[in-house]
Amino acid sequence: MKRFFSTALFALSVLFFLQAPAFAADRATAQDATEMIKKVIAFYKANGPEKTYAAVNDPKGQFIYKDLYVFAGTVKPGGVTLAHGGNPKLLGKPLGELRDGDGKFFVKEINEVAGSKAGKGWVDYKWPNPVTKALEQKSTYVERVDDIYFACGIYK
Repeated sequence: MKRFFSTALFALSVLFFLQAPAFAADRATAQDATEMIKKVIAFYKANGPEKTYAAVNDPKGQFIYKDLYVFAGTVKPGGVTLAHGGNPKLLGKPLGELRDGDGKFFVKEINEVAGSKAGKGWVDYKWPNPVTKALEQKSTYVERVDDIYFACGIYK
């Protein structure tokens, strides 16, 4: 019986280590996130806000890649979500008081970064991963255009 459990544990360990690189390959990188923001900003400048928001909200669209999705909001305290590729239930809602799993007001920080002189940067917080369904550490790249921001984050 002991041998059976040892063999089973070994087999599961091997399976885990063989699957881990495949799972890691399904995760986007920081470079993927910044490139996605450059892509959505170019689309916004070429097509305007309404077409951009529709494209971002499309769950099978060009602004969904691996575990990445774009979201956009107004740059002001308590700003409103204009587009969200990860959760359409957040559309039109002011999220300034939204907290992450540790109680951090991360949307306020996103707005602060977007409203800063640079108008871009990274914000860290915890958020549910739409692929794994688990609460995970996330780092989101934010960039302001006009009076809105576009954001896209990686799960770590």
